[in-house]
Amino acid sequence: MTDEDPQLDRRVAGAATRDEAGTRAQAHGDAFARLRDRPLNIGILIFPDVDQIDATGPFAVLSRLPDAKVHVIGTQAGPLRAQMGLILTPEASLADAPPLDVLQVPGGPGQEAVMHNEPVLAFIRGHLAAGKPVFSVCTGALICGAAGVLVGRRATTHWASMELLPYFGAIPVAQRVVVDDNFVSAAGVTAGIDGALTVAALLRGEAAAQRIQLSLQYAPEPPFHAGSPETAPREVLAAVTARYEPLIEARRITARAFAARRSADRSRPRQG
Repeated sequence: MTDEDPQLDRRVAGAATRDEAGTRAQAHGDAFARLRDRPLNIGILIFPDVDQIDATGPFAVLSRLPDAKVHVIGTQAGPLRAQMGLILTPEASLADAPPLDVLQVPGGPGQEAVMHNEPVLAFIRGHLAAGKPVFSVCTGALICGAAGVLVGRRATTHWASMELLPYFGAIPVAQRVVVDDNFVSAAGVTAGIDGALTVAALLRGEAAAQRIQLSLQYAPEPPFHAGSPETAPREVLAAVTARYEPLIEARRITARAFAARRSADRSRPRQG
């Protein structure tokens, strides 16, 4: 495999997922079932240039869970500016975060910098390795990929970045929400609300999630059918794709670098 072609990784990842399907199903049940009747600490990560709805959409859902507290955790102390200018203020930095049961990772253009923030990546790795659920929204999946936790996992992300998931060993799934073991991923931006309702149901049952949905009056009836590449008018898709292209190219470069590094690590002789 070259760092330009993730197809081999995709086949290897797919084989791993098929071979471990039973184990994953059991682990998925255990990861959420063990939290079902416990008080919960849920952490939502924020960072400069985050797409705020990736975090605030899930916050609106998860903050309404019974016997749960949501902590807004910043990659830095103090207020920070989200992608479109909204000021967000974390209650704690990563170093001061309380023990968390669930971690939510949003996306946005600032994800590029976070993918090189080793303390954040180590935090995600440690959380998932402990068997605790992680929930990514939009390009938060790429941050999780940089942490090395997507290998062999089914995942989704924003439609404009789906091509990048195989570079991290993930199996792209074109769905609004994907659940794989203790990792839940939602597609772009507003899909975070769907993902959060899915997580709410896994943690507290479908009735609890439905009560939250009704409280939020979450019953979308968009005035247009341009919310996906498949339904958007051709000229709308072309315009949005062109606007995204500089950011997507930067993400491609980053993803290829991570794939090359992972390939080199696998090729390096083991010591001892």
